[in-house]
Amino acid sequence: MVKHLLSPVKAGSIILNNRAIMAPLTRSRAGQPGDVPTDLNVEYYAQRAGAGLIVSEGTQVSPQGQGYAWTPGIYSDAQEASWKKVTAAVHAKGGRIAAQLWHVGRISHTLLQPGGAAPVAPSAIIAANSKCFVVQPDGTPANVPTSQPRALATSEIPGIVDQYRQAAARAGRAGFDFVEIHGANGYLPHQFLSTNTNHRTDQYGGPVENRARFLLEVVDAAVAELGADRVGVRLSPHFIGHDIADEQADESTLYLAKEFSRRGIAYLHIAEPDWVGGPELSDEFRRQIRSGFTGLLIFCGGYTADEAEALIANGIGDAVGFGRPFLANPDLVERFRRGAELNAPDKSTFYGGGARGYTDYPTLKQAA
Repeated sequence: MVKHLLSPVKAGSIILNNRAIMAPLTRSRAGQPGDVPTDLNVEYYAQRAGAGLIVSEGTQVSPQGQGYAWTPGIYSDAQEASWKKVTAAVHAKGGRIAAQLWHVGRISHTLLQPGGAAPVAPSAIIAANSKCFVVQPDGTPANVPTSQPRALATSEIPGIVDQYRQAAARAGRAGFDFVEIHGANGYLPHQFLSTNTNHRTDQYGGPVENRARFLLEVVDAAVAELGADRVGVRLSPHFIGHDIADEQADESTLYLAKEFSRRGIAYLHIAEPDWVGGPELSDEFRRQIRSGFTGLLIFCGGYTADEAEALIANGIGDAVGFGRPFLANPDLVERFRRGAELNAPDKSTFYGGGARGYTDYPTLKQAA
């Protein structure tokens, strides 16, 4: 029985139908030119409207924020209009959806940057053993090592914060129920947080409070546009991908949890690191996050339905995110309800392509 997982829960001022959250999943299927959502994307999200909350794929807040070809943005009028079709389709099926606002920082390449510029970062430190996805000059796609970034000048940072603010405003106009600030997985806000990627000596570097400043300014900008009850944040303490090695991951996470509570944001989404080879988070640390954050607390990272049920029943988290299970099972919540077998995801179709491996996974009803 997964009665807790399938029970309603409040996020901000909105009641979610259940606690099975669709985690953000990069699928690299945005329409070209312009990185605009298409009718295929509308169908994909609408199929999964049974989730308590869908968190969209990472959606870049500016051309500078892009690190992978064919990912959607939310900085142009065409993108905003297309996302409006997505949110309308999800709402028509009774679902809720958040836009994940994304700036990759140094996890990018000159081929993706406007004018072939260097990617930006807190400090001019290249991400070792990290790749991004580009379209090469001959038109062929490829995974290539990230480019050498340049350090942002202090005077440039308010402009980056404003990119998030404008993206949040567009998300609100496009009908998203929430925005989720992507502060995880080694992208720009995480680069400011991590001790090995932030060597700054201004007000954005040094102690935890300074390294967290950029993310909190972004959160404040989104709150100013939409209200705190429509803003969430994703963090990934102890994540080790993209050359992240944060010696103060616990301290920064717990500091931020309290700061988020002080602002009254809707939810905090913790991406657990063990699915990419990082350490498993302890229940003690999860409980410390729980005690510091008063809003909806989501954990995500390879959970089964039974494990999610136990986490919620024990009061450690309020909801659980599922990524690949939602990718391959548009009716995942119904399968959880019935205790039914799950479709297996096809890894060869994760990134790029068309309907195959995207909108053609069968529901229980279709399979019958």
